[in-house]
Parts: sequence; structure tokens; C-alpha cells
Amino acid sequence: MAKHEQQSTGSKEIDARFAKVTSWVARQAGNPVAFALAACLIIAWAAAGPFLGYSDMWQLTVNTATTIITFLMVFIIQNSQNRDTEALQIKIDELIRASRGAENALLDLENLPQNSLDEFRDHYRKLAEHARAKGFDLAAVIAGMEAEKELLKAQRRTGKPDQKTRKRKLSLAVKGT
Repeated sequence: MAKHEQQSTGSKEIDARFAKVTSWVARQAGNPVAFALAACLIIAWAAAGPFLGYSDMWQLTVNTATTIITFLMVFIIQNSQNRDTEALQIKIDELIRASRGAENALLDLENLPQNSLDEFRDHYRKLAEHARAKGFDLAAVIAGMEAEKELLKAQRRTGKPDQKTRKRKLSLAVKGT
């Protein structure tokens, strides 16, 4: 048992270090300075061509270097992308879970088979088409949200909800008045 825990701890440390290194490398590779440095290296390589007689060794140098860098960057970028996506999915799942009236069936969608995802997408596409056909008034939605926010502030001040006022303000906000 202690050996398994020790391996697990060692693995976690390696994973944490790898995540830290790949995040740093991905940030640096996306930096404008990195692009400028890479462009300068390619220009220097191209300028050296005439002096080296455009030899096979001259071509092999850039081909090998770019292949190695590309090969390593694929893994670094994929790791960084996977972690970003996973963190984003967790945040979205928490928003769904915490939102009253949200559909909890939407939690963890990324693990469903493609045909199930297609069904969900079609359902929401049809909902969007229906909403657009009925006419969507963004100003009314924003007014309703602001009215709800004001009601919540008033409730916090008084300590009790006023259902009549709430319904009246929300209906006025939805009507856009």
C-alpha cells in the first residue's frame, strides 16, 4: 500500500511539473518575441544558403530542426489545450449545476457519444430557431435582468420578498416599459 501511495505521489509530482512546464512553453511559444526569433532564424538560414551552396546539409538542417520542434510542440500544445478545455468544462458544469432552472442533463456532455451530442445540438438549434421566429427583444431581456437584480437588492435590504412588486416590475420589464 505504501509503495502504491509513493508511486501515486511521484506520478502526481511529475504530472504537476509537466503541466507547469508545458503551460510555460505554450505561453512562450505564443509570444510575439518567439515568433520574431523564429522568423530571424529562418532569415539567417535562408541568407546562409548561397554561402553554403544550397547544399543538402543546409536543407537538412532546417528540415530536421523544424520537424523536431513541430513534433514536440504538438504534444505541448495538446496538453495545454486539454487542460484548458477540462477546466472550462468544469466551470461550465458548475454554472449549469448552480443555475436554477438549468437542465442538469447537460452536465458532462463531453463524455457522451457523438449521436447523443447531435441530438442535444439539434434540440437547442430548434429552440433557437423558435425563439428567433417569435422575435427576440434583447432590450426587454436586459431590462428584465436589471429589474430582477433591483428586486434582489430590495429584498436584501428589507429582508423579505415582495411577490406583488416583483411580478409587476418583471412584467413591466418584459413588456419593455
